[in-house]
Amino acid sequence: MYAISLGDDGAELRPLEPWHAEEFLAHLERGREFINQYVPFGSKAKDTAGAREVLQRYADMRAADTGSLHGLWLDGKLVGGVLFLNFDAESRNCEVGCWLEPAGTGRGLVTRAMRVLLDFAFGERGMHRVEWHAAAANEPSINVARRLGMTREAVLRESYPHRGVRHDTEVWAALAPEWHDARARTAHRDH
Repeated sequence: MYAISLGDDGAELRPLEPWHAEEFLAHLERGREFINQYVPFGSKAKDTAGAREVLQRYADMRAADTGSLHGLWLDGKLVGGVLFLNFDAESRNCEVGCWLEPAGTGRGLVTRAMRVLLDFAFGERGMHRVEWHAAAANEPSINVARRLGMTREAVLRESYPHRGVRHDTEVWAALAPEWHDARARTAHRDH
């Protein structure tokens, strides 16, 4: 349907939809342990039907305008994705998130894809506030929030139980004026 190039390395951002269930399951199987370190994303998708169910849930969210899922492909292979959660057009607030299998790490894929999502959220959809929630121990995720210029607003102590551990959750956010100013400075430097 569409593919947005994320650079010269063959990385693309594309819709991730129910018909991708087999490819999504294969991706989850390759990276399940890594992906599920801090979040249970896709953990219930143990077969093609389960993978389709996960993707259908996000397709339903997209139809209801409350969230959406977007895959990251590298050289034609699904290696992760980015998503909108708690997308509320009325309050103009939403949350973003990501996941990757090991083959997709260390390339800046999430940062590049997230810039596309944030430009869309702030520019096209008129969002005022975009949040990023991450386990405090998840340094790669925290580093993406930093690279995007988000502000760390809170640490929710032991707020998230996962795999028998209560994780601290860091809440990072960007506001529309901050994002627009940062993008204007970047565009100005590029010329």
